[in-house]
Amino acid sequence: MITDRKTYKQYIQQDLLAYDIRKLSWYRYLSDERLRFQLRLRKIEYLYNTSKGNPLKKILYFILQVINHRLAIRLGFTIPMNVFGPGLYIAHWGTIVVSCYAKVGQNCRIHPSTCIGNHAGAPIIGNNVYIGPGAKVFGNISIGNNVAIGANAVVNKSFPDNVTIAGSPARIISQKSSLETGVYSTEFLKHIQNEQ
Repeated sequence: MITDRKTYKQYIQQDLLAYDIRKLSWYRYLSDERLRFQLRLRKIEYLYNTSKGNPLKKILYFILQVINHRLAIRLGFTIPMNVFGPGLYIAHWGTIVVSCYAKVGQNCRIHPSTCIGNHAGAPIIGNNVYIGPGAKVFGNISIGNNVAIGANAVVNKSFPDNVTIAGSPARIISQKSSLETGVYSTEFLKHIQNEQ
């Protein structure tokens, strides 16, 4: 969770690395709506989490929340604040619905037509998790680190670290982790390995 300016900058830096961006240009910011939504979401998280006793931050938070909500409707995103860790990568615009009670670790790659829902509890998802197009993850479950969730998987039970899951209902189909399946770029893999 973003709790101060230093953490905010770390989140932004790691999010940009997930998009393979070393230096953000105005052109890229204005032309990539997914990225613009995400960077604004991080600013909203920062303002919300640090605005206690600061009316200017609260006003700016409200303004950015309204602007980002309009963009979220256009993109099909229902992504609440303070759910995703740093290094989030939204692959495409399209329907992405996430419960505000869910918790997702760092370096998550998420595709459209996915749902991380709240059904008798919300999921806790680890670090370096790939969520394929159309995946549904719901319930009071936990997904380990380095898990790849296949397209259209229906995940309603917990899974350990370093596996690939798919199917409806989801089951382990491989002992390969998300770091071994090729879903992350070589540069970003180096960054992840340097963190560990």
